[in-house]
Amino acid sequence: MLRLELRDISKQYPSVKANDGVHLKVAPGEIHAVLGENGAGKSTLMKIIYGAVRPDAGEMLWNGQPVQIRSPHEARSLGISMVFQHFSLFDTLSAAENVWLGLDKRSSLADVSERIRSVSGQYGLDVDPERPVHTLSVGERQRVEIVRALLTQPQLLILDEPTSVLTPQAVDKLFVTLRQLAAGGCSILYISHKLDEIRSLCHHCTVLRGGRVTGEVDPTQETNASLSRLMIGAEPPQLVHREARTGAVALSVQRLSLPRSHPFGTDLQDLSLELRSGEILGVAGVSGNGQQELLAALSGEDLRSPAGSVLLFGRDIARATPARRRQQGLHFVPEERLGRGAVPVMSLAQNTLLTRTEAVRGAAGWVRVGAVKAMAQHLITRFNVKAGGPDAAAKSLSGGNLQKFLVGREIDAQPRVLIVAQPTWGVDVGAAAQIRSELLQLRDAGCALLVVSEELEELLDISDRLVVIAQGRLSPALPTAQTSVEQIGAWMSGLWPQDAATPASAAPSAHKVAHAQA
Repeated sequence: MLRLELRDISKQYPSVKANDGVHLKVAPGEIHAVLGENGAGKSTLMKIIYGAVRPDAGEMLWNGQPVQIRSPHEARSLGISMVFQHFSLFDTLSAAENVWLGLDKRSSLADVSERIRSVSGQYGLDVDPERPVHTLSVGERQRVEIVRALLTQPQLLILDEPTSVLTPQAVDKLFVTLRQLAAGGCSILYISHKLDEIRSLCHHCTVLRGGRVTGEVDPTQETNASLSRLMIGAEPPQLVHREARTGAVALSVQRLSLPRSHPFGTDLQDLSLELRSGEILGVAGVSGNGQQELLAALSGEDLRSPAGSVLLFGRDIARATPARRRQQGLHFVPEERLGRGAVPVMSLAQNTLLTRTEAVRGAAGWVRVGAVKAMAQHLITRFNVKAGGPDAAAKSLSGGNLQKFLVGREIDAQPRVLIVAQPTWGVDVGAAAQIRSELLQLRDAGCALLVVSEELEELLDISDRLVVIAQGRLSPALPTAQTSVEQIGAWMSGLWPQDAATPASAAPSAHKVAHAQA
């Protein structure tokens, strides 16, 4: 008997048909991938199964019996749990309180906290139950979501981009967990744009394109290229990584130390780095090791930096506001798309104004609405964003399409320095290749880029030099061609030799994508 069967499921939104006659079968103990490019209808389908969205047509069978799931509460009562790509956590509550909300209230908060510690330790997903969610990085929030789902002991576990902000070590541990769950009879629906993961983990794969099922395959018998062709109709374009031609120092951090801004934060300890025009400096590290604090100090969100500790083209900007930094050419893409990168209920046109003020006239601040919409439409067209136009709400876009819009918003501003956190989080292979290509083109035009990512392959793909952040400290910088996944992984523990690399200010050597040999 099948665990789950969908028959002819359809869902129409005003501007797009998200699902069009979808059929899907999942057996007990099966890890079943759902593959498709951004906007293909994957997340909508998963929300229908979880009861967060009602289908317009079609039938769902659960353990052989027809069901109508009208809410996530009903889904959980049946044994269905879901980890969303966009997290469903309350920022002002602790991790334990967020988990407790979705569990049987016969358990006390203290019991839930203890269960979180037990499960997180068992599966290698480090979660502090007492820590407020607003102090967590994206990767740490991902762990909370996964632990919350595991605590329900589901019959069907839906995972929407679960590894997008996890380190390779954490991904390996998660896969061990998922295989254990499947061996115990739990069915898993797995959405990921990482084709290597699907091929190594999943037993079956259903491919969606434009809301319709276009194929079903055994992913273990496919290649990345063949899966890519099924998903987007072509193989992703190859990156062209030319030798870096570096110029003057664009951004300089000089012995920056900052105490944590909240009890669960990380102290920054004597950080120094130099970023030159015409290069990409990658920052690797496990979530919660000071990335948030460093980005806040560089973007202007944290104005406590000592005078002279952050320089932009030789000018002291340690206490400059984000707006002033943008005026001097420094732009920033935060890791959290909804809430920081964009206001969910505002239109794309309105969200453009968060960092782009070209359409604001004079000191009085009058907004030229037509110009704002034209700018948003330009971004939609240039970066191939699937959206209902400039008036579409940010929350109506798929995660990958919103990411393309936000990264495009800052690239299109022609920055002199661009700081990007998790540039391709939850983005399909085609869109990821597009974003990385745009970043490289920006570098070739003379921009200095600092890229913070927990995806090592991405950093090895596009960076000219790499540093590691661990426990609030920065490693020496190494030319990417001289590094490997194993070395960077070891440095993430904070143990690197003091003479391991050239100084952070050293110019990068000639580099072409070398991760295949790493």
